[in-house]
Amino acid sequence: MSRTAPVADDELLAERFLTPGERDRVRAAIAEAERATSGELRVHLEDRCEEDVLDHAAFIFDELGMHRTAARNGVLIYVSVGDHRLAVIGDAGINAVVPPNFWTDVLGVLRLHFAAGRQAEGLCEAARMVGEKLRAHFPRRTDDRNELSDDISIG
Repeated sequence: MSRTAPVADDELLAERFLTPGERDRVRAAIAEAERATSGELRVHLEDRCEEDVLDHAAFIFDELGMHRTAARNGVLIYVSVGDHRLAVIGDAGINAVVPPNFWTDVLGVLRLHFAAGRQAEGLCEAARMVGEKLRAHFPRRTDDRNELSDDISIG
């Protein structure tokens, strides 16, 4: 007879952050944001973050292989659901061309929507914002391919 330990409610926060339909909407927003650009966008959800959120998001960025894009134009939206902590990390290529407060603006949009309980809408709007900047600076090339998954990663 096998036994499993009970799962604490706060261990499944990231899994429950978006409904299946909302996940589909966010995936579609990511695909649309990437449609006219060579840039790559990922969303990563976690239950908790035990360290500095930017440091941890940078670690996740690396773990997801986002630094391996040809033009160094990957962007990660990181959400620590239980801690209500957010980070947006852009690789060197995109960081070199966006205005200094751009990532702060994206975080502001996320916070506004999340505070109102509109998680999917916030992630979709953030994806649109990032997609516009990526399109402006990294237009899609004829030989472009989707270098990273559009799936929401949870870990």
